[in-house]
Amino acid sequence: MLRRFFREWILQAALPLWLLVTFLVIPAAVQGRSMEPSLEPEDRLIILKAERWLNAWGLDPAWPRYGDIVVFKAPSDSEYAFETGPFGLRYRPYLIKRLVGRPGDRIELREGTLYRNGQPVPEPYATPDASSFDVEPLTLGPGQYYLLGDNRRVGESVDSRYFGPVRRQDLAGTVVLRFWPPGGFGRPPGP
Repeated sequence: MLRRFFREWILQAALPLWLLVTFLVIPAAVQGRSMEPSLEPEDRLIILKAERWLNAWGLDPAWPRYGDIVVFKAPSDSEYAFETGPFGLRYRPYLIKRLVGRPGDRIELREGTLYRNGQPVPEPYATPDASSFDVEPLTLGPGQYYLLGDNRRVGESVDSRYFGPVRRQDLAGTVVLRFWPPGGFGRPPGP
């Protein structure tokens, strides 16, 4: 009886589901306004995790790409890394932001304009009235990425401007599809 339960329920149902959400795709919901106007609060998304695993195994060194909307966790040593959930339990939530810097890049924000390696980066997806939140030039080290919310107004997005670069191992996947609400179905805007 126990052997049959293990074979039919665990191996035939739970294992494929675990493999799917661990290595391929997972659904997610947007919380907050940090990615407006590209993503709205409560948008439902599909996150592709396969590229992250291919990168970890050395098969896709180009991932993530500039402009990708990425799901990740803030650096664990940051004051922004943890939240308190039900029953007072602390956890490290996933965040959704846009990748603007890769290892070796020199990133700077001046008067609301992003500069990568000394060149201004066109960002048609970012809020047009972005704040003049300046960030001193920073060169990303090996395995470091810089992620910003599309809503750059002060206080709307806690991103790399606050907690600094994000390590490769804290990246979870790329947003590939918005499936809810129906009127917003499709790939979120990007470069």
